Amino acid sequence: MLETANGTLGALASFMDAGGPVLKLIAALSVLTLAIVLLKVWQFRSVRLTQMGFVEEALHHWGQGQTQQALDTVAGSRNPAGRVLEVAMRGCLDPRVPADLVREEVTRVASSTLERLRSMIRGLEVIGALSPMLGLLGTVIGMIQAFQQLEGGGSNVDPALLSGGIWVALLTTAAGLSLAIPAIALASLLERYIDQFRHRLEDAVTRVFTARAWESQQNETSSEASEAGRPARAVAHAT
Repeated sequence: MLETANGTLGALASFMDAGGPVLKLIAALSVLTLAIVLLKVWQFRSVRLTQMGFVEEALHHWGQGQTQQALDTVAGSRNPAGRVLEVAMRGCLDPRVPADLVREEVTRVASSTLERLRSMIRGLEVIGALSPMLGLLGTVIGMIQAFQQLEGGGSNVDPALLSGGIWVALLTTAAGLSLAIPAIALASLLERYIDQFRHRLEDAVTRVFTARAWESQQNETSSEASEAGRPARAVAHAT
């Protein structure tokens, strides 16, 4: 087993030497890609990004007028949506704060939350776009070196020398594509999770505001009906 491991490491080292500095740079980018992906997975799991069941529970309490239960539900969640909903609910409950100001604050907190979730994903996209270009650069450099060796050989040209130089040159292109494809795919997958979270967050915040507006409208309607009924009761009492 030890001999097999040593042989694998030796083959990997020979490939790295054959690919030159460009292949080593691609290898370093692959390590960086893996680190970013693992960090984002840990971040999403630590904040329970996909666990949004508490939102429906909080909105149910909110719609029933159980404001304290709704606040306790969102405040007790590790999901970043809880913080945004808490700001929205507390703003709606404070009559001194204008509705427009509450919406601006909710937008600010939500934007900050989404920015933190999107951190480093742009790096994956850059690596996905840059890796094929680096691979192509390595191939061009390798082809130049191969033809320089042919030129130095003069009339005694060995076809094996040319073929060996070509496959070494193409090695960096293959490595660049092998890194770019998963990097772009993983960046798209992470963005998909964030887009789903953003959509559900927007829906929840809208329901918080509309439920409060509906309650206020119902209270105003009841007050107007009560005021309108007073003259009629007064006339009936007088007669």
